[in-house]
Amino acid sequence: MRKLFLYIALFVPALSMAQSPQAFTIKGKIANATPPAKAYLFYSLGANRYVDSSNVSLGAFEITGTVLNPVNAVLVLDHKGVGVQRLDNTADALMMYVEPGTINVSAMDSVKKAEITGSQINDDNKKLMAQLTPINEKSKKIYQEAQRATLAQQQSAEYQNMMQARFKAAQSEQEGILMNFVKANPKSYLSLLALSSLGGPSADPAPLLPLYNALDLSLKETEAGKQLETSLNGLKATAIGAMAPDFTQPDADGKPVKLSSFRGKYVLVDFWASWCGPCRQENPNVVKAFNKYKDKNFTILGVSLDKPGAKDAWQSAIKSDGLAWTQVSDLKFWDNEAAALYFVRAIPQNFLIDPQGKIIGKNLRGADLDNKLAKLFPASM
Repeated sequence: MRKLFLYIALFVPALSMAQSPQAFTIKGKIANATPPAKAYLFYSLGANRYVDSSNVSLGAFEITGTVLNPVNAVLVLDHKGVGVQRLDNTADALMMYVEPGTINVSAMDSVKKAEITGSQINDDNKKLMAQLTPINEKSKKIYQEAQRATLAQQQSAEYQNMMQARFKAAQSEQEGILMNFVKANPKSYLSLLALSSLGGPSADPAPLLPLYNALDLSLKETEAGKQLETSLNGLKATAIGAMAPDFTQPDADGKPVKLSSFRGKYVLVDFWASWCGPCRQENPNVVKAFNKYKDKNFTILGVSLDKPGAKDAWQSAIKSDGLAWTQVSDLKFWDNEAAALYFVRAIPQNFLIDPQGKIIGKNLRGADLDNKLAKLFPASM
């Protein structure tokens, strides 16, 4: 759900940069702004977060700094000069990109409504946002509807699956817009950022690699471009059609369990944790699938990302949720070795593996899991 409401201006590529910082200048003109108004710019330089500021004089301000590459930023106008510590989400704010060079920001009263000129990436972002706004509004309405759901609806697997299907449809529409933008703008740095956001933390590289290969050479030669290529190539190891990487983890009794020991069966490798709310909400669907197909050459291997010392919480959740299949964990939280092997950066997440050990599905949740298994195991079987 969170992904659906990410404006493109908030995309932050998880990529470290090696090039030298370059200077930028933001020249602002908010005609009706008067002292003690002050402007603040929030942005990142590598792993470091910065807040730069400027007093407003005769409606004008200027903020300078350096960036390694175009980065997302938030420009805030503190009209009453209350100070950065007292600003909240009601503040007059503009989401934008900062890139080397001079960027002009102008408006009559509100920086939120300001026009940005002199910046190619902000020009590109304006075009893309025009396409994304309708789907963002649609997604927002779905989210608001989910927030108004009764307790009975929230606890209903049918209602959860229905809402999940609506969110997935909206997400697919959003991703289609982003993919078309990347195709149409192979020289835009925004295309590189958009491509890095597609597919989530364990994306299928098959549709993304052709988009990357079509990018302009100038983008692919940046540090961000090189690291994105490395990441996409790395994802091939867990792509649909790849042989599932083998791993061994201990069960609750400390007995080692090897994934390859399930060879000959369809097995769903399910990454979850007792502390993960969405995982616990999804568990009834997984239980239903297990009970429906467990006698048809199908089983599940649960891999928990519970924290060190949290064995009791892990075991309690297994019992409470009725997870009657093999469960393993090294209790290393996000450093779980199997999760690292499968590039798991968010949970719940799963991988469906066929009897020969090949990955044939991933991220199957709600009705998607049952639909996939129904195709593998027709009712007549």
